[in-house]
Amino acid sequence: MALADPRTIFGVHTFAPYNRNTNLFYGIGRVVGSSSLSLTGELIKLTGGSFKYPWAIEEGLIAAELSLKFKEYADWMFELFLGKAPTAVGADTAGAVSTPVDKNGATVMDAVTGVATVIVIPTTGAANLKFGKYVLKATGAAALSLYVSTNIDFARGTDEDYDDDLLLVQSAITITTGANTDLATLGLRLTGGSGTIAFVTGDTATFQVLPPSTKSMTVRIGSVSDVFPEFGAMFYAKKKGNLEMFEIDAFRVKAAGLPIGFNENAWSEADVKGECFYDSSKDGVMDIRTLIESS
Repeated sequence: MALADPRTIFGVHTFAPYNRNTNLFYGIGRVVGSSSLSLTGELIKLTGGSFKYPWAIEEGLIAAELSLKFKEYADWMFELFLGKAPTAVGADTAGAVSTPVDKNGATVMDAVTGVATVIVIPTTGAANLKFGKYVLKATGAAALSLYVSTNIDFARGTDEDYDDDLLLVQSAITITTGANTDLATLGLRLTGGSGTIAFVTGDTATFQVLPPSTKSMTVRIGSVSDVFPEFGAMFYAKKKGNLEMFEIDAFRVKAAGLPIGFNENAWSEADVKGECFYDSSKDGVMDIRTLIESS
């Protein structure tokens, strides 16, 4: 009888984490650079005297260390690896302006003596909204300047540009009692308060602008209440030409950290580290399955 073909593993296909209570999947990692489990053990040696070799050897701990390289940033990764589930939003055709908040002083945003509201200009504004963080600065009793954190979206709608290296985009913005002041190139409308406008020079307020979008996600990382859940995970190698498939089902996994890199003209990659450990209900750490599909 001839020897059987050796069992081999080639490539990586997907990584699919699941909830350990429901077994429902969090999602799937498809753009995976690598997905590996390092089952490394230690050997405990008995030594003594002048003898050069161990008198006895017994096995010590085996570490089931998980190493993943993702080239995508799915919502579930933030929940499992950084402890916070994102807020995901579907299509938004109108765009949005967050509620402005006073930062330095308290006179910029005021329903009576400051700016009562910052909204999208009705009908025409959405087409000119530009993504970023905005800062209003009082430059006089009724005058403001506007700064924007990035020019990444300045070509959207009517072009905008910076006026100086401090990221100024609009200056000498006059606010009038009860009147609208439109910043047409930015799609924004500032409405004056009901009384006499009385800014204190140097006071500031900030808000965020989201242009119309097909989908968006927001997540705040680093709260004291963040929880890193245990999860199960399914690992799959690439299906080979002989129709062989290889699967690992890890019952309990814990991982922490999701590096997010920005590199010049390169796709971002996140190296995630974790560990698999014992599940008493299954009396094991993982199942490994392999199958050659019949043609």
